Amino acid sequence: MLRPSHALVAVLAIALPSAASAASPQSFKGEYTVSFLGLSIARSTFSSHYENGAYAIEGSVTAAGLAKLFDDTRGTISSKGTISGKKMVPQAFRADYTSGKKVSAIDIRFANGAVTSTQVIPPPGKRDPNDWVPVGAGDLASVLDPMAATVIHADSLDKVCGRTVKFYDGEMRADLTLTYNSKGTISVPGYKGDTITCRMGFEPVAGYRKGRKALNYLRNKSRMMVTFAPLGQTGVYAPIHATVGTQIGPLTISARRFEAVE
Repeated sequence: MLRPSHALVAVLAIALPSAASAASPQSFKGEYTVSFLGLSIARSTFSSHYENGAYAIEGSVTAAGLAKLFDDTRGTISSKGTISGKKMVPQAFRADYTSGKKVSAIDIRFANGAVTSTQVIPPPGKRDPNDWVPVGAGDLASVLDPMAATVIHADSLDKVCGRTVKFYDGEMRADLTLTYNSKGTISVPGYKGDTITCRMGFEPVAGYRKGRKALNYLRNKSRMMVTFAPLGQTGVYAPIHATVGTQIGPLTISARRFEAVE
């Protein structure tokens, strides 16, 4: 299994669309349900705002359903930065979460698109150099945080897929590849219209242990699909539905509300 920090950040990252590039200030709202093997295990909400070339996002996730009986995890996440052309340029990312009595946090700072500092609380344990792939300075240039990595700037829905996203979660550096799968439509409160679904590939680059079964499964066997929809008329596309195959069953993230607020 993935570390709880990675699992929570992954859920938050997919489930919280970011701000958009627009000429006037705009805000966005969304609510998501996370299900595992068909059972609700978490719920998330978010709010984001864009103004004068800067974006700011705040969100939360809490355990729900049967999962709450075994793991009362809850967390908050925030991300801020600027938008240059069609690129998100993060400045700061933070996730704080609790699981029972355990309190954890991830804090990442950026400058000019590169990571300048990372703080993980509690700090990771000692790594065995024989099976650990360390993160080098070159791995942290031109990367996105878990929030910015989920948002696609494109000229049209047809151009959302067909790209590779460089992703850093505070420990692991990975590449996420999006390839076209299908087009469709969806109707949820706040949005009714066209969507595009990309198949997502996962390739760990650094910051991971060799031979880890969960990572090998995600890289070689998992079927990961992400469906994107537009945030208003902004030219930004965010996930509205996603499925991730795991070793013991599918994880599904579905929007209960997805809307741009003028």
